[in-house]
Amino acid sequence: MIRIGVLGMSPGNAHPYSWSAIVNGHFDGDEICRIGYPAVAAYLEANRDTIGIPGARVTHVWAQSPEIARSIAAATGISNIAQNPAEMVGEVDAVMLLRDDPESHREMSVPCIGAGIPLFVDKPLAFSGVDLDWFAGCVRKGSFVMSCSSMRYAAECRVIRQDIEALGKISLVTAVGKKDWKKYGIHLLEAVFSLLGDPVAGSVRHAGETDREVVVIELPGGPAVTLHLFSEITGTFQVSVFGEKGWKLAEIKNSYSMFRDNIVEFVRSVEEGRPRLDFRKTENLIRILVAAERSRLSGGEKIKMDSF
Repeated sequence: MIRIGVLGMSPGNAHPYSWSAIVNGHFDGDEICRIGYPAVAAYLEANRDTIGIPGARVTHVWAQSPEIARSIAAATGISNIAQNPAEMVGEVDAVMLLRDDPESHREMSVPCIGAGIPLFVDKPLAFSGVDLDWFAGCVRKGSFVMSCSSMRYAAECRVIRQDIEALGKISLVTAVGKKDWKKYGIHLLEAVFSLLGDPVAGSVRHAGETDREVVVIELPGGPAVTLHLFSEITGTFQVSVFGEKGWKLAEIKNSYSMFRDNIVEFVRSVEEGRPRLDFRKTENLIRILVAAERSRLSGGEKIKMDSF
């Protein structure tokens, strides 16, 4: 049995609840609704027959306040509440850092990386070149670090991926979502780049503004890619692929499915002793994420990735 510790949570991100429930096969919908996440309780209830990851269990949790930690534990069947992240060392076989505030990730990862504990870091891994370089350096030295948005495992995008050759030469890929670039840009990047086979970008340019963010990515020899994140729109995440022989639209709705597949990949990685997701793919996308933010701050300058 793989014992997993969970570190959380950050405001507005219910992953410590949902991911722990998916692993442990247990949830208290009333408690999850009480703390403000009825949609999470709803999709867990709709998938009650498939929750639970064989061979794994979340046994420990830490949060920034004892009250939050007690709530997560009670809602998802976690037995132990840690007083600090370092307390999990020696008690767990792997850790999921389920905060989506990237500025906290480096500091919170130190105890796990220092102890050689396999670590999954919620999206985005980092939002600065300095922090990304630190994680990359740890990986080069042999640390087990896995990080991605679950959009990489979205079934809706995989349907397009299996049929993409029928579309002919792809000229344009667009992706649309809600909220901000810092926390949600990685969703669009994971969906698009995993669909295209994780190409390396030639340049990145932020062509929008705050709350109406548009990022243009050039792929050498590949399609044009435009990503749109608007804070005031409604709807699901969408990816559209346009080719010379046809086009496809993925409307990404099944959060539960992609979360579960992501967790399964992490558990399988721990069992195999190495991340099944190549860190170079994560590093590639985080560099694009950071480059787009630099472009925004410089008034829309085109950032060439080979010199970034």
